[in-house]
Amino acid sequence: MRAWRAGTGAVRAVVTDVDLHEAAALCQRDPVASVLAASRIEAAIASGAETGGSSLWGRVREGRLTALCWAGANLVPVCEPDDIDALGAFAETALRQGRRCSSIVGDARLVLPLWERLEPAWGPAREVRADQPSLAMDAAPLVEPDPQVRLTRPDELAMLLPACVQMFVEEVGYSPLLGAPGAYEARVRSLIEEGRSFVRTVDGPDGTRVAFKAELGAVTRAVAQVQGVWVAPEHRGRGLAASGMAAVVDQALATVAPVVSLYVNHYNERALAAYRRVGFRRVGTYATVLF
Repeated sequence: MRAWRAGTGAVRAVVTDVDLHEAAALCQRDPVASVLAASRIEAAIASGAETGGSSLWGRVREGRLTALCWAGANLVPVCEPDDIDALGAFAETALRQGRRCSSIVGDARLVLPLWERLEPAWGPAREVRADQPSLAMDAAPLVEPDPQVRLTRPDELAMLLPACVQMFVEEVGYSPLLGAPGAYEARVRSLIEEGRSFVRTVDGPDGTRVAFKAELGAVTRAVAQVQGVWVAPEHRGRGLAASGMAAVVDQALATVAPVVSLYVNHYNERALAAYRRVGFRRVGTYATVLF
């Protein structure tokens, strides 16, 4: 961030020479709300990068990073409470660049006003999910973990992929296979290889199938965010969601991060009830704008 300090006290517009370690420190102010951006930032640091380049926009006040926005497949804003006006600068940058993301997602207090600035040019959105309770826990689950939930093996990709596609269709409304050829399969494979895919299988007349699955979709040193929770339709209503999530939480707390989080649509009362039984508590609100 050397370039930022040339003019002490000056407030520059969006910059892309963001020091990754300062960006990571900003995310640590609210690690659950910022985990989607922080996971990308920490991955870049691990690769040896020093600055975020064009994928990381920053805003500086008094020589200090006070806001950032990860601009990749998703647009993810992170701001200090007293620098919400940085969203205007991020919106201007996004408008000049043109929409390249498939969603805007993160803390609702940032996502929704950012979308207000972008909607006249980028709208209408396919869907705006304005109230997604953000849940977290840092202690042992309150229900017994399902002992059959385990890490997915690499040789189980072909079995897992249809379940992942079905979950995505149920959640988002279209098949992820409609995107770049092979991209979604590569994402599922990478989660398996990184030890971030959990599954419970059952044997039947048609062979072994997935009964429950979940992934750690975003991981930092501080937080493991669970995504893609899914129970096969024929197994719903049997408590697999709660016991399966308990197993994921138990293993994630032991081997991945000190806090496990997730976010869910406010109208999904069945999921919310299951997560509360496991021990999750609400810590904030996410919002997602889907294109």
